[in-house]
Amino acid sequence: MVTFVSQKTTQEKEVHYENGYALKGSTLVVPLPEPLKVSHQIVVNGDHCNSLPANDVLTEEEKLDAEWNVRACPAAIESTNPIRELLESLCVVSSKKKEKISLAQGDPTAFGHLKVPDAAVEAMVAATKSYMCNGYTHSAGSHECRKAVADYHSSSLPIKLTADDVGITVGCSQAIQLCIAALATTGANILIPRPGFPIYETFCKYYGVACRFYDLLPERDWEVDLDQITVLADSNTVAWIVCNPSNPCGSVYKYQHLMKIANTAEKLKVPLISDEIYANMVFGPTEFTPMAAFSLKVPVLTVGGISKRWLAPGWRLGWIIIADPKGILSRGKVVEALTRLMQMTIGTSTLSQAAVSGMLLNTPSSFFEDTIKSLKAGAELCFDRVQRIKGLHCPTKPQGAMYIMVRIDPAVFKDIRSDVEFASLLVEEESVVVLPGTAFGTPNWLRIVFATPQALLEEAWDRIDIFCLRHSASIPYTGTELY
Repeated sequence: MVTFVSQKTTQEKEVHYENGYALKGSTLVVPLPEPLKVSHQIVVNGDHCNSLPANDVLTEEEKLDAEWNVRACPAAIESTNPIRELLESLCVVSSKKKEKISLAQGDPTAFGHLKVPDAAVEAMVAATKSYMCNGYTHSAGSHECRKAVADYHSSSLPIKLTADDVGITVGCSQAIQLCIAALATTGANILIPRPGFPIYETFCKYYGVACRFYDLLPERDWEVDLDQITVLADSNTVAWIVCNPSNPCGSVYKYQHLMKIANTAEKLKVPLISDEIYANMVFGPTEFTPMAAFSLKVPVLTVGGISKRWLAPGWRLGWIIIADPKGILSRGKVVEALTRLMQMTIGTSTLSQAAVSGMLLNTPSSFFEDTIKSLKAGAELCFDRVQRIKGLHCPTKPQGAMYIMVRIDPAVFKDIRSDVEFASLLVEEESVVVLPGTAFGTPNWLRIVFATPQALLEEAWDRIDIFCLRHSASIPYTGTELY
């Protein structure tokens, strides 16, 4: 059985983090490794340092450590990506009798049945053969790429975007990172959804920003608890992150709810970071509405990219769209901060940037329709199978993205006490990988990916069904029943 150990953060009370570094007052804190016990000083390279252990005997490794000033950044050591950690841990142990089926990672290309559009491939080939896309571009991205993204999004907004309103990033994750970094002022806090994409918390902690978690309400299609927002926000709240369509919930917010979010943000004077990597990937009755549609009320930093809708996560191209018609972010120098942060790195692949225009303009609607049809079938299959398994419950059918959140009831199982135990035993016994809700801040839930071929998804649910029956506290298991 796989065992998970949570990392614990230990800090001296007077130590704080700023821009990724541990500071004590204005002094950089570089702690010695804990295993090294010291008793008196010796001189190394002309400096006095505590290095000799109590028994005055140094191992060769301890001698090297005493001579070299090599210490890792504490903020980096304390950083963690729960999804990656859990995935790598879960994949270590699996049943040797059954082929592994992963319903854990949000990669729509993992099984090969969903492919990038031909228009994207043709644009990439043309860019490669031109020999004109092998050098550096502007730090915020090439003008052609930024203009293509601006034009593509302007059609659904009340404002006209220009290339200057767009920054190209190495995937959507870097877009999120840069937005948080640009707003990471001293004492800042950011409102983060729970359940939510854990990378939000990862970046906040790295930049010394406090996380204030607000709940999404499963009984209301995972809508934001707006009453809680008004309690959590204060004068140090620098941003409010909204994810729509939702990872991990698969929900799509109605226009009216988005309006309430915008009104609340305007009242609180808090800008929005809108994670729209799953924009327009919807298959329920609710149409997708971009948060920037309300930018006349509240400034919005929209993050997105080509990894999901265009099925190209490996192309590593995302963007930040600045919808700020009143100039609030500009006057607060947030736009300048984003510009300077982007100047620190070379940026995303020039070839990927060159292909974006053709990808956005020439991908036929039939491509998106086929993808949505496949995702909708997967969502309906998962929702139907959950209803038939004792101990599992799904309050609402997914309407977008590629995920379903399933609640587990530990009381139904004789030897499963948590979502983490459920996931670890499932992969060990049935070679089916799902992610515990703990990774998203919601214990005793599971996130299951349905961007999977139907036959394989059915097989995975057959195994989950057998697994739940085997561990049921009330149903005797003979090893032959399916239901």
